[in-house]
Amino acid sequence: MDQEQYEEEFHQEGEEIEIEAIGIDVSSQPIELYKVFKIANLVGGGGEAKHIISEGYVAVNGELETRKRRKMYDGDFFEFNQEYYVVVCDAPVMEEADEKAAKLAKKQQAEKEEVAKKAERAARKEKKKAEKAAQPKGKKAKQSKPVKQDKSNVDRDANSGRQSIDFF
Repeated sequence: MDQEQYEEEFHQEGEEIEIEAIGIDVSSQPIELYKVFKIANLVGGGGEAKHIISEGYVAVNGELETRKRRKMYDGDFFEFNQEYYVVVCDAPVMEEADEKAAKLAKKQQAEKEEVAKKAERAARKEKKKAEKAAQPKGKKAKQSKPVKQDKSNVDRDANSGRQSIDFF
């Protein structure tokens, strides 16, 4: 039965109750629920917070919550481990448009850096090609390496043609 049906049947409005809640100061809003858990030191890490939330041990604003990345704003409260906590933030709400603009700027900067890296790689490849072209080609270039001397005293097996191994 939801709130509206209850009010219609019993002609009563929802009863407001007052609870004591521990305030959690955050620097910006909206902030994701699992991050609030980490800030409040309710868990050891983000993975633990996400697990607790997904298992259904948390109620946000009176309703069971299983979304780890649920956005929390100033005044939102949640219950965990029979304790109530309220999000407190003095900063204004960051608009999603501002967040998207910041992400877009970061993406454009990353693309510029990637283009610069590709140009640098291409320049290196061209330089290597030029160096290879300057080196002499053919058998003359290969003969500059020292030639291994064959052992004059090679003992081979008559059946297999393999050499014997000398240990000392």
